[in-house]
Amino acid sequence: MSKIQIVTDSTAYIPKEYAQEHNIEIVPLSVNFSGEINDEGFPGEFEEFFQKLKTSSVFPTTSQPSIQAFSSAYEKAIQEGKEIITIVISEKLSGTFNSASVAAQMTAPDKITVVDSETSASNLRLLVEKAHTWAEDGKCRDEIVEMLEQEKKRMGINITVDTLEYLRKGGRLSSTQAFIGSVLNIRPIIGLVEGKLVPIGKARGKSKAVEMMIANIPAEVKQISICHTLNEEEANELKKIMEEKFRNAWITVDELGPVIGAHLGPKAIGICFKW
Repeated sequence: MSKIQIVTDSTAYIPKEYAQEHNIEIVPLSVNFSGEINDEGFPGEFEEFFQKLKTSSVFPTTSQPSIQAFSSAYEKAIQEGKEIITIVISEKLSGTFNSASVAAQMTAPDKITVVDSETSASNLRLLVEKAHTWAEDGKCRDEIVEMLEQEKKRMGINITVDTLEYLRKGGRLSSTQAFIGSVLNIRPIIGLVEGKLVPIGKARGKSKAVEMMIANIPAEVKQISICHTLNEEEANELKKIMEEKFRNAWITVDELGPVIGAHLGPKAIGICFKW
């Protein structure tokens, strides 16, 4: 058994079975929807949230994990005689990194390293899986952290949406921008640049936006995840296209959960890639 405990947050969207089998500690972010607060949950548990999102006039809010939530995870691992590597959603997207870091300082700063992934979703999951594999292979904490810092530099995310409504509700677009964009059938392409989500392009119609996202993938890509919110059919069709274009890449289809997906809305589609 590895002497290093890997800890991450729920926006890695790691399946519950994988986390249990490989002893990955998941500290969840939470979602407040109409006064009801719940942990984000795991892939396979998101449909009810997005169905409610489609019909509700109330827009949900999300919260980072508490310092205590990370402290509890850390104390358990320390009692088992382990060191800890925590890999979390980009610091520029959430306060999760801060909670994890404060908890580390309070618990055992000499035995815990907190890594800002500068990403989320499937790319965060990939970093977590790699860290676990390296730990099982006997690499030390410092070695793993250094490799993670290198790995995260070779990643990208592009996302587009089915409707501008949720970007408006979440404050990412003004009502005027959303109205004009909808009339002109404009779909933004959102990229993750230096840990921050920023607009990197736009297209007339979702299909054109997806074409532009595919064009942004480097030819030497090794791994691709097609991420979606309640959009598995379109994601699987896109996977077939990708398999023809990028024959040497490992390609998967993954769900986005409420914390990331609320601002995108149902039927959003994203491409996470690593070269």
